[in-house]
Amino acid sequence: MDYGHPLRFGVLLTPGEPAGPGALEDLMDLARLSEELGYDLVAFSGGPAQADPWTLASWAAGRTSRVRLLAAPAPDGNPAVLARAAASLDLLADGRVDLALAPARDAGAVGEAIDVIRGMWSASERSPLYVEGKHHRVAGADRGPAPARTVPLWIDGADPALLRLAGQKADGWTSPRALGTPPASPGDTAVEEAAGPEAAPAAAGLATEGPAADRSGADGAWLGELVAAQDVIDAAAAEAGRDPREIRRLARIAGRFTPARGGFLAGPPEKWIADLLPLVVDAGFATFVLEAGDPETLRRFAAEVVPALRTAVGRERRARGVVESAPARSAFVRSKRREGIDYDAVPASLAATAVEPGDAAYARVRSTYLRGGSPGLVLRPGTPAEVGEAIRFARTQPVKLSIRSGGHGISGRSTNNGGIVIDVSRLNTIEVLDKETRRVRIGPGARWSDVAAALAPYGWALSSGDYGGVGVGGLATAGGIGWLVREHGLTIDHMRAVEMVLADGSQVRADEHDNPELFWGVRGAGANFGIVTSFEFEVDEVGDVGFAQFVLDATDTADFLERWGAAMEAAPRDVTSAVILGRPRPGQPLIAQMMAVVDSDDADTIVSRLQPLAATAPLMDYSIQVLPYAAVMHVPPGTHDAQGEPVTRAALADHLTPELSAAAARLVRSGLTYFFHIRSVGGAASDVAPDATAYAGRSANFQLVAFGHNRRDLDPAWDALLPHFSGQYINFETDRRPERVREAYPGDTLRRLRALKRRYDPGKVFRDNFAIDPAEDDVTPGAAAG
Repeated sequence: MDYGHPLRFGVLLTPGEPAGPGALEDLMDLARLSEELGYDLVAFSGGPAQADPWTLASWAAGRTSRVRLLAAPAPDGNPAVLARAAASLDLLADGRVDLALAPARDAGAVGEAIDVIRGMWSASERSPLYVEGKHHRVAGADRGPAPARTVPLWIDGADPALLRLAGQKADGWTSPRALGTPPASPGDTAVEEAAGPEAAPAAAGLATEGPAADRSGADGAWLGELVAAQDVIDAAAAEAGRDPREIRRLARIAGRFTPARGGFLAGPPEKWIADLLPLVVDAGFATFVLEAGDPETLRRFAAEVVPALRTAVGRERRARGVVESAPARSAFVRSKRREGIDYDAVPASLAATAVEPGDAAYARVRSTYLRGGSPGLVLRPGTPAEVGEAIRFARTQPVKLSIRSGGHGISGRSTNNGGIVIDVSRLNTIEVLDKETRRVRIGPGARWSDVAAALAPYGWALSSGDYGGVGVGGLATAGGIGWLVREHGLTIDHMRAVEMVLADGSQVRADEHDNPELFWGVRGAGANFGIVTSFEFEVDEVGDVGFAQFVLDATDTADFLERWGAAMEAAPRDVTSAVILGRPRPGQPLIAQMMAVVDSDDADTIVSRLQPLAATAPLMDYSIQVLPYAAVMHVPPGTHDAQGEPVTRAALADHLTPELSAAAARLVRSGLTYFFHIRSVGGAASDVAPDATAYAGRSANFQLVAFGHNRRDLDPAWDALLPHFSGQYINFETDRRPERVREAYPGDTLRRLRALKRRYDPGKVFRDNFAIDPAEDDVTPGAAAG
């Protein structure tokens, strides 16, 4: 009957009367203490004060950070509303909510409620939810929000119909009454005697069938009752095509620490261990929730019972040949798995945070900012060692591998269909290493908005793209053209070292002294060689900046682009700007949006820098502000839920010549692009030698990208512009043709990168983001653009 589940321990907290602010605050103190003592779970009952357990659990979510919360809502609530509330609480609590369903009606109503709840959480299904049941009806509800992770649903009750329902649909079953000798009442001095069953408090937050059961008898009949209940659950699970190991089993316990042995769970700690061991190895329970309201009992149980019981269970399991493992994935989740992935071989360190298509969290990880995806597995490592395990696992699977930091990447290559995604968003720390040298360490999963906010108190900033929602990892291995680029250079120009995991799963450090050739390649082509787990940058002193937005009449598009390009090349380095052109509309002027940043907080300087830019076309509207750089980069966190696949074409250009400006104007006027974006570069970025990093486009003063609806129409029009370009910026390009690789890495740069690829990734584990082919030795003469 032992299912091999890891042992978990929790506390059931009950407010006393009167349930005033002081008593409830004491309850929160116990919740925090439970977390500090290492308990895994905290549940709440209404108790004699009849406080709402759901409200108490919500309150505790804000007072704790690690411990899981078993929330028990009112039994007669609307399940669709409950699903939204539970998902919202789980999101606020960072994935720490379990949901206990305490039925007030028959099992059929609970079963329908489960269907409604899970249907509401299936936010990855874009169709509305319809449920026509006997007890619950949902007529086209919008699904979502999805919880942070799949919230376990527990069934509480011993009725045979509820036991069968637990086996058919639930994630866990809770024994309906507490087992053990109830704690002494306040003021009771007869602590040596076992209190009678009538002294136990009812656990109002979970459904109960009477007071605690004093299992002091020696005939084992009570153990047989529990085993019989488990048999009913297991039989129902088998009939439903489920593995009984999918279902956790929770026992509520109440006891007293006394010098002498008394009834069940009455005596010294070794007596508790002897009493609880059969519940694990003979009756299948692996989660125990202790009913206790005093700190001393919580401390003694955590210190003297929990570790010794783990040892005893481990010893007994080894003797019986029982292998400890997490509960099996549910039948529903397994039914959504994709072919080609050995899900059972996912390393244990990654399994708890991995997301499969059947998980509630899948809706938030399947797609990126611009590309809809349906990966078969998303791995979310939280340490460099786990990144290594993820790579070693992924390289054994015959499916596509994508790497994701922030999920914004225009190229769309951080998701896929049916493959594996290694998502490093949990590696998001930002740490100041040395204030004197302005050296910082940043994880690849951090967003640039968060980086700017973390550096702002020091008066620092790092040129890092122009949108704060972008993840650090993708941008910082490709280039990094941002609002400070002309004065402070590319993001990669500030990189001083990286820690990364290679294709074989090993960890290395690369800088100018250790693995210098790898460090050269990471700065511009890093996605080809491994996954960076931390970057070290030397940042700049940057205070408030001028941020301007202009609306211009760009009807004479070619003239506007040529004039703006000339103005930018002539501008002081402390100004950087970008232009966006939309689709032309009949009978209306073609609108250009221009944004610019001036690295100064002096109003006269800002205005003088901006005037030549504003004069490049008739000015229709404008706004100029002095803001902290962090405010310019600020983007609130949000869910990426794109559909379809982006089609973009990108390039670098040294100048906006009359010929290029005219050709770009024709492309915009054709209507084949709905978003045409040009960003200024040059300045400090061009001070670096072309061979100093793998980013070779140092001569470029401009970076261009065109967004279209389909490549069939866009490719011929874009290809006509190729003679005017000098290189490629890979983060904005979705074209998979090999010419793009040679544009980004011309001549000797590509030869060096191929040598690095042969050394660090000869098997092409990393091949989905402008992959270098290690088998090719030479560059075809004349293949590089420009």
